[in-house]
Amino acid sequence: MKHAAIAFFSALLLVAVPVLSAKADDAADIQATISAQLDAFNAGNGAEAYSYAAPNIQSLFPSPQAFMGMVRSGYDPVYRSSGAVFGELSPHGSGYRQEVYLTDSKGQSWIASYTLERQPDGSMKITGCRLRKGDDIAV
Repeated sequence: MKHAAIAFFSALLLVAVPVLSAKADDAADIQATISAQLDAFNAGNGAEAYSYAAPNIQSLFPSPQAFMGMVRSGYDPVYRSSGAVFGELSPHGSGYRQEVYLTDSKGQSWIASYTLERQPDGSMKITGCRLRKGDDIAV
């Protein structure tokens, strides 16, 4: 009986370790994607920022100029953010939801709730972002 239990838990570990690794890889890809887009916004590189948007976003805003116009007018805390801190990552539909704590140019804190999905080519792309004010003024 003891050997059967050891064999069962060993088999469980063999199955669980690749799953945990995949989740760690997803988390790293998610953070890298969001960070790269935030860096592109701060550098004023609209084409690069646009490249991190998923096809659903690119179909709504069919050029980097249209995309950047939307970001500048509706997502200024993301467009000119500083101090990004990654919070909770959770499954969301066929992808993930990543909370990111940001500070805008006026020192106000914000929470950007990103959704992302792995694309057929293996890349991680941003499928959406919702903003809400944080409860504090950043320092």
